[in-house]
Amino acid sequence: MMTPVADRPANGDMHAADFYAANKASFSFEFFPPKNEESAETLFHHVEQLQSLKPSFVSVTYGAGGGSRAITQDLVFRIKKQTSIPPVPHLTCVTHTEAEIYDILEQYANAGISNILALGGDTPKHMPEHDRSRDAFRYATDLVRYIKAFGEKHGGQEIKDPRGFGIAVAGFPEGHPATPNRLVEMDHLKAKIDAGADFIVTQLFFDNRDFYDFRERCELAGIDLPIVAGIMPITSAPAMMRMADLAAGSRFPAPLIKAMLRATGGDIHDPPKTTREAVRRVGVHWATEQCRDLLDNDVRGLHFYTLNRSTATREIYANLGVQDSQALAEPPTQLMRPVG
Repeated sequence: MMTPVADRPANGDMHAADFYAANKASFSFEFFPPKNEESAETLFHHVEQLQSLKPSFVSVTYGAGGGSRAITQDLVFRIKKQTSIPPVPHLTCVTHTEAEIYDILEQYANAGISNILALGGDTPKHMPEHDRSRDAFRYATDLVRYIKAFGEKHGGQEIKDPRGFGIAVAGFPEGHPATPNRLVEMDHLKAKIDAGADFIVTQLFFDNRDFYDFRERCELAGIDLPIVAGIMPITSAPAMMRMADLAAGSRFPAPLIKAMLRATGGDIHDPPKTTREAVRRVGVHWATEQCRDLLDNDVRGLHFYTLNRSTATREIYANLGVQDSQALAEPPTQLMRPVG
C-alpha cells in the first residue's frame, strides 16, 4: 500500500529511495535564487502559495560563483525552516574545489537536508576564461560518487540516514546538448546511476513521445530508477524563445506552434500585447494535457519549472481537477458502483 504524500514526517524530509518506494509518484517545483532582497520576498510569497499544493519537494537551482552559491544556500535553509516543504538543493561541479564541496555537503547535512540534485553544470557567463580542468570534479558522475562516499562516511552522524543523502541526477529526453551521440549519452547516464543516484529528473520537453522514448531507452540500458518528467508551461511568447535557448534547443511540436500562431495572430517573435493572455492560456493548456497524459501512462513524477511564479502551476492543478498533490497521486477509481 502506498504511503500518501501527506503522511510524510512533520518536517517532510524522506530519503529519495524511501519516498519512491512508498509513493507512486512525486510532484515537485523548481525555483532559482533571487537576485536581491525584494525578489527574495516575492519568491517566498510564491513558495508559500504553492505550499498548499503539498509538493513532494522543491528544488533550488545553483549558480556557480561565490555570491550565487550563498544565495542558493540561504533560500534552501529558509525553505527548510519556514515551510513544510522538503528542499532539494542543486549542486554543480563548476569552479569548485573538493574542500568547498565537502563544506557545502556538511552544511546541508547539519541542516537536515536529505536529498541533493547533482549536476555537471555550465561555466558561468561572467567567467568565460575559467579552466574546467582545475575543478575538483569535471563530470556529474564524479560528483555523484563523491556525495555517495560522503554519505557513507557520515551517514547516521551528521546525516541522520545511514545511507547518506538521496541523490538525483538530470536526464535529457531530447538528448544532451554536449553529447550528440545518443548511445554515448545513455552510457553517461548509466554511469551516474551506477555511481549512486537514486532518481532522475528530466530537462523540460514539450512532446511526451520524447519522454516515453527516453524512458524505454533507460530500460534497455538497465536503468531501473524513478524518472521524473520536467514540465515548463509557456506563459509568454518571449519566454518560449528563451526556453529554447536555456534548454539548448527545445523541440516545439508542430501542433504547439500552430496553437501559438493562432494565439499571436501569426507572429510568435513579436506578438501584439493584446495576445498575451491568449498565449498564456495556450501554454497552460498544453502543459495540462502533457501532465494528464503522463499521469495516465504511469509517470513516476512531475517536476514543474516555475520560473519563480506560482500562477501557472496552480492553474494546471485546477485544470486537472485536483486541489493538491495527494489527489494527483491517487489512482482513478471505477466510474460506476457495481450493481448488487
